Amino acid sequence: MKFIDSVKERAKKERKCIVLPETSDRRTLEAASKILKEGIADIILIGDKQEITSQAPEFDLTGARFVDPYNCDKLDDYIALFVELRKSKGITPEDAEEILLNNVLYFGCIMVKAGDADGMVAGAVNSSANVLRAALQILKTAPNTKLVSAFFLVVVPNCDMGANGTFVFGDAGLNQSPNPEELAAIAESSAESFRLLVEEEPIVAMLSHSTKGSAKHPDVDKVCQATALLKKEHPELQCDGELQTDAAIVPEVAASKAPNSPIEGRANVLIFPDLDAGNIGYKLVQRLAKADAYGPITQGIAKPVNDLSRGCCADDIVGVVAITAVQAQAQSRLSNEAK
Repeated sequence: MKFIDSVKERAKKERKCIVLPETSDRRTLEAASKILKEGIADIILIGDKQEITSQAPEFDLTGARFVDPYNCDKLDDYIALFVELRKSKGITPEDAEEILLNNVLYFGCIMVKAGDADGMVAGAVNSSANVLRAALQILKTAPNTKLVSAFFLVVVPNCDMGANGTFVFGDAGLNQSPNPEELAAIAESSAESFRLLVEEEPIVAMLSHSTKGSAKHPDVDKVCQATALLKKEHPELQCDGELQTDAAIVPEVAASKAPNSPIEGRANVLIFPDLDAGNIGYKLVQRLAKADAYGPITQGIAKPVNDLSRGCCADDIVGVVAITAVQAQAQSRLSNEAK
């Protein structure tokens, strides 16, 4: 079974409600149709039902819930909630109403915050910055979160590296130039996300252009410091660095370049030193290896809101919705355990 198919099956077992706010986009409506047909999640589409269905009559949206902000029974409740959340910023009810009526990202997030949906997926039209800004302003960070970060789940066909070709690439979507503490936090969260979504043990490589001192540079020092912090805080975690990518994922190369590495070239969680490296790396693998790349998937937000590449296709959206649903299931379990 393909990785994403296994995630879909997990999502179906405890269906969650996911908001898709970008209903002017045909890929979003095609994805919604597929999600509903497969029974992966319940779907909320934001906007006027007639306008949405008329622009793409070929997609069957039976079963979707349509919520038009201008005709929403709960708008006053959402405005009050938004004002309460942003009172330290001096937002007025008039400001809140204008934002909620004119920005579907904020409207989707307020529905999640209010408990009327379990998560949101957007980014086919909007930039990552706009999606994440709405999520962080309304949903805030999860308890005990050191840093909100983002990763891609990359699935390489016909590949025996990683977890049968499945990798987490972090941070490839959010943090521009993390310091050692932030890099260690990204690695910690990415390992947890890998364990949740792939259901295998994470093996973490802290990537660099250097392997075990082969180059000297402050950028290498940063990765070494982050690795030391990660090992100190999580001695149970299989991790190593600094490693070049081939020494991280190819056992034969690891035996030569890093013979004492505890991960032995078997990494499945790849932590990049900065956003440039992570974003360039995932896109190269996606395009040259014809890999599936799902994300950016966020980690550290109080409820799951996930981003999309603006170059995504409908099937990418379906996959990210399934991943978001599984994240929502995990958060529900944690909430129940805390009660």
